[in-house]
Parts: sequence; C-alpha cells; structure tokens
Amino acid sequence: MGRWSCFDKIIRMVLEKIFLVFPALKSRNYRLYFGGQLISQIGTWLQIVAQGWLVLELTNSAFFLGLVAAMASLPTLLFSLLGGAVVDRFPKRKILLFTQSAAMVLAFILGILTISHLINVFQIIVLAFLLGVVSALDGPARQAFVIEMVGKEDLPSAIALNSGIFNGARVIGPSIAGFLIAVVGTGNTFIVNAVSYIAVIVALLAMRIKEKIHPTNLHPFKAIKEGISYAFTHPTIRTLLLFAGMISIFGGSYTTILPFIVQNVFGAGASGLGYLLAATGFGAIAAVVLLSAFSNKVDPIIFIIGGNLVFCISILFFTYVTSLTVAMACLFIAGFGLVSQFSTINATIQRLVEDRFRGRVMSIYTIVFFGFAPFGSLQIGFLTEHFGPGFAIRVGIIILLLCGIPVYFFHKRIQKTQ
Repeated sequence: MGRWSCFDKIIRMVLEKIFLVFPALKSRNYRLYFGGQLISQIGTWLQIVAQGWLVLELTNSAFFLGLVAAMASLPTLLFSLLGGAVVDRFPKRKILLFTQSAAMVLAFILGILTISHLINVFQIIVLAFLLGVVSALDGPARQAFVIEMVGKEDLPSAIALNSGIFNGARVIGPSIAGFLIAVVGTGNTFIVNAVSYIAVIVALLAMRIKEKIHPTNLHPFKAIKEGISYAFTHPTIRTLLLFAGMISIFGGSYTTILPFIVQNVFGAGASGLGYLLAATGFGAIAAVVLLSAFSNKVDPIIFIIGGNLVFCISILFFTYVTSLTVAMACLFIAGFGLVSQFSTINATIQRLVEDRFRGRVMSIYTIVFFGFAPFGSLQIGFLTEHFGPGFAIRVGIIILLLCGIPVYFFHKRIQKTQ
C-alpha cells in the first residue's frame, strides 16, 4: 500500500504542476475535448496532405491544387455569418456532434471513391466545398463552445491550448501522412482521417455540461445584421477584429510563398520546406505554454502588441538571411509572435462579447481569421511576381506595424477584460 500511496502522491504533484501551467485542463469537459480534438486535427492534416497529393497525381496541375484549396475556403466567406446565427440559437455541443459526424462521412466517401479508383478531380472539388460548408458552421460553434467548458477565468488558457492543438497537429500530421500514403495509399489515409473523428464525437458525448441557449424569433438575416451591428459598434471588439483581419492578410501570408523562397533563396527541396514549417509550429507551441501559464497575470496588450513586434522583427530578419538554419530560428520566433497575437485577441473578444451574440461575433472572427487569408495570398503572390519575395514580405510587415498603433490606444479597455 505504501508504494501505491507514494505513486499516487507523485501523480498528484505532477497534475498540480500541469494544472498550474495549463489551468483549462482542470476542467474534465475540456480534457475530453482536448484529447478528442488533438486526434481529430492530426487526422485533418492527414487529409490535407493526402488530398493535395491525390490532386497532383490526377492532374499534375498547380491550378487544380489552388482551385481545390480555394473551394475548401470559399464557404467560410459565404456561410460563416449564417453559421454564427445558427450557433446562437441551438446547443453548441449538438451542433458540433452534427458537424463532426458530417465531416467524418465526407472523409469516408472520399476514401471509398479513391480506393475504388472512381475518384476524379471534380468529385474532390465538390467534397472539398461541402467540407468547407460544414466548417463554416463548425468554426463558430467550436469558438463559442470553449467558454461553456471552462468559464471566463480559464478561457485564455483554453484558447492557447486550442492553438497548441492546431500547431501540434500541423507538426505531427504531415509527417504521418507521408508515411501512410507510402504504405497504405491515399484512399486508406482518408479512411484513417474519417476514423479519427470518432475520438472527438466520443469526447462530446461523454461531456457533462449545461449548455447556454439564447432563443430568438428574429429572422436569420436580421439576426446576422444584429450581430454585425453589435460587433462593429463595440469599439474594442471592432478594433480587435480589424486588427485580426490585417494579421491574417499581411502576417500569415508569407507561408504562401514559402515554397518559392525555399527553392529560389535557400536552394532546398521539400525537406527544407518541412523544416521551416516545423520550426513555425514549435514556436507556436512555445507561445501556447507561455500564454496558458501567464495570460491571466499579464496585461493582454503585451501579448498583442508585443507579439506583433516580435513577429514583425523576426520576419523582417527572415527576408535578409540566406542560411536555412538561421531562417528556422527566425520562423520559430515568428510562430511564437503570431500565436501570441491571435490567441490573446480571441480570448479578449470572448471576454468582452455578450453571451447572446457570441456565436455571431465568433463567426466574424472566423471570417477574418480564415476567410481573409486568400486576399493575403493574392497580394503577396502579385508583389513577389513583380518585385521579389523580400519586398513583398516587407510591405506587409510595415502595414502590420502601422495597424498595431490604434490597438495600443485601446490599452486601458483591453486591460479591463482581465
């Protein structure tokens, strides 16, 4: 009995340390969600890599690669606002059960068609678009559901951990995808992704949670209008949403031309690209640990403006280096700065927004976070084509630094959200 008692004490001490750094994990519901989402997100990256590989095999066309990616992201712009209105009317857990089940079915269909050698690029485009429609509802629901699992106090920790799930999966998923494609083929890789959704579905079913519903008789389009009006008449939320949009367009867009930089500046191949993406992911994970541990103890403006400065300076250095190793260090720091900004902006908006508008406001956040990214890809691609990658990135950095100035003037209002 003595050994077991000692072992139990060690486990308790370890858990206390973990909960100190990651307070959101004290919530049983969030622990279930975290585990399920991590498995599911790794599966999602399996599908992203395998789908791109399949399109290339079928068409050998960069145009179709871009078209499939565009069709997957287009529904975010078209339907996220409607998705947010739905999220404010119905239980969020039930919505997530529906969206995760629908995504699982679409992955199974893609896998079966591929294994049966019946797949063609048109079918991939249709399935990518349908998955995008599902994501337009799933995104706002997931964003709004977090506070129901952990409450306002541990919200920054949970949002930081959500970024950790995404970036951890981005590091792990592609490497597993390469192995699976080589061993079992693209079709079975899609099936593995479909099976991974079971983890998050089981987690959602196992939760014990009191869901907040705000019934309304408003027509959906009037509800959307009401949500937009609320978000953009609230000065702090409006400023943070616009800043998030600028980060999405001019911050993360450098990844679009990263393959071009790897090939033409560093003279490296696909492995070099993988190293740079992994470095960014590890930097993001480092930010997750810091944010989760200290976000309730430090003024949010430090993470927002400080993260902006860290990101901009590191990316600026990146445009001048010619060593892949130094470039990895720059992108590690850039990943740290980017996640520091986005996670803190997300947590601050969620602390400010009224519960009855949460789904609609987070649908706007989803649009500026994901839906604005193609605009960034277009502008940086155009500038790179005419003036080179260094100039294209530096223009974005200057704009992003200037956009940080008005955010600083909301310092006191943002500080009050702690």
